[in-house]
Amino acid sequence: MNRILLIDDDENLGPPLAAYFQRFELRLVHATRPSTGLALLRGGGFDAAILDVMLPEMDGFELCRTIRKDSDMPIVMLTARGDVMDRVVGLELGADDYLPKPFEPRELVARVQTVLRRRSGNGGQTSGATGHGQAQHELRFEGLSLDTARRSVTRQGQEIELTGTEYELLLLLAREPGKVFSRDDILSQLRGHEADLYTRAVDIVVSRLRKKLEPLDCIKTLRNAGYSLALRRLPA
Repeated sequence: MNRILLIDDDENLGPPLAAYFQRFELRLVHATRPSTGLALLRGGGFDAAILDVMLPEMDGFELCRTIRKDSDMPIVMLTARGDVMDRVVGLELGADDYLPKPFEPRELVARVQTVLRRRSGNGGQTSGATGHGQAQHELRFEGLSLDTARRSVTRQGQEIELTGTEYELLLLLAREPGKVFSRDDILSQLRGHEADLYTRAVDIVVSRLRKKLEPLDCIKTLRNAGYSLALRRLPA
């Protein structure tokens, strides 16, 4: 059963939400203060975190930044006003998704399940007994390789840490190098459904990914069209 940490100072939110999450085989643990939540995370055993923006001690943005220093675990942000700038800042800091308050518990569960699938799955691909072995799981380019079985990325011989969203974006581009994906295509693919997101979100995630892939300059922007992976595929 996946363990999810909710950090929200509303003491009345945790118990009913935990009971609801249980129905979907998700164990929700509630912390009302960032310091308590960080201590729980240091103890390990959590698969994702849900962070409220408005918190005592430090706001959710600072909390997200702190978690990202040591972990690439999936993070969903709760924004009180559904403010676009809150969403932009959260995504820039490494959050995988956001949900405006007030929210429906079922939608929060769906968002959490989506980021968990990104983390634990491999895009719906199964290894299969095809006889191709490791080559079936590896996408190799000049200076870059993706191991889809381990969900790991190596840049110029060094493994780099990506969030679930960053990895899924890179995998999407790497499966069809040279193909141009529009922002709407990317949003639909990453969410698994048409979402009420804005195209700025894609630009933010691309920007984060580009920084982690430096000095490689491999994500090409086509004005008013979208993005593509500009690397030559190597034989497996």
